[in-house]
Amino acid sequence: MSLIVMKFGGSSVGSTERMQRVARRIADYKEAGHGVVVVVSAMGDTTDDLIDQSKQLNEKPPVREMDMLLAVGEQISVALLAMAIDAIGHKSKSFTGWQAGIETEAVHGKARITDIRPDRIHEAVESGHAVIVAGFQGATVQGEITTLGRGGSDTTAVALAAAIKADVCEIYTDVDGVYSTDPRVVKCARKLDEISYDEMLELANLGAAVLHPRAVEYAKNYNVKLVVRSSFTQNEGTSVKEEAVMEQGMVVRGIAYDKNVARISILGVGDVPGVLAKVFGALASSGIDVDIIVQSGTQEGKADFAFTVSSNDRDKAISVVESIRGEVPYRELTSEQNLVKVSIVGAGMVSNPGVAAKMFAAIYDLGINLIMVTTSEIRLSVVITAERAQEVVLALHSAYGLDTAEQAFVGGPQDRR
Repeated sequence: MSLIVMKFGGSSVGSTERMQRVARRIADYKEAGHGVVVVVSAMGDTTDDLIDQSKQLNEKPPVREMDMLLAVGEQISVALLAMAIDAIGHKSKSFTGWQAGIETEAVHGKARITDIRPDRIHEAVESGHAVIVAGFQGATVQGEITTLGRGGSDTTAVALAAAIKADVCEIYTDVDGVYSTDPRVVKCARKLDEISYDEMLELANLGAAVLHPRAVEYAKNYNVKLVVRSSFTQNEGTSVKEEAVMEQGMVVRGIAYDKNVARISILGVGDVPGVLAKVFGALASSGIDVDIIVQSGTQEGKADFAFTVSSNDRDKAISVVESIRGEVPYRELTSEQNLVKVSIVGAGMVSNPGVAAKMFAAIYDLGINLIMVTTSEIRLSVVITAERAQEVVLALHSAYGLDTAEQAFVGGPQDRR
């Protein structure tokens, strides 16, 4: 008997009809003799609705109470799914995150899992139950309810798979697997049969919404076999594993883009040791994640540098930099919004010259200026204005031979819990 962890996102259980379809899928595994542990997100837009309700009562609700509120969404899902499974003749038992033994650090809104004690899960599986666990949540050692942040249900599923030594962790979503880029944006995107942890981690961090970065990192660290599949078809998905077979001629595996980008420039800063440490130390202390950092050459003892943050953090980052002007004098502080970071990712980039040249040439042919550039061994990212981001993604997709069908843009980016 295999032990399988299945994770279903909010769109997969967004209605009673979809909940019944998921229940049938779980029952099929049970009838085939497998042990099954299922992680579920809140139904549809439940989380967003709860956030909206909280804002009607309090513009800045306490983070502890927000965790108390948002954890309810998953609790509704697990109970309803257990009922649906029972209705088709299979034993099922639902657990909240803390009942499942998920312990987290004492950080509300974006806690990290510190330990899992899966005794109750093992007992339920051994007694023949399909175990349904609320994703996105846990509890501290003091018993405080915490949530793991957006995408936390993915992390819950992978962490549980590692803790119970599952044979595979299947992540069910609304697409058939991992694509060369978002298939609802580039119609000719190619579904990948497999992809390495490192490539998937880069894509997830760069804006590909099919898996959460923390979940991929957890899978890599604990060697959890991941499969990304569709909730709505029986098609084979994409395997995420330690090393993926390089498809013929496929140097670049995928293209990701992130619309949530703002650039902040600090001009005329004294070129002395410790300046960057003070600036980025202050940003880190305020919980602001910085992405790309670029420093220009020095002129008359002064330097300019720029960095990117999420658009949501722009105003906060500006306030932080302004607050340390006494310690880090500068001539001017500027910012830009409506930017997009477009990235190409592929393990084959390490040993194939000319990859960057092809990217720059494709963008040059469109007459688009590059605002910032950053690289790693398997990733190259550029920041451009948002207006022409789709043209760039489409051009790069063709330039690296990733097209499989007629080129067309449709829809918008994925939204995940």
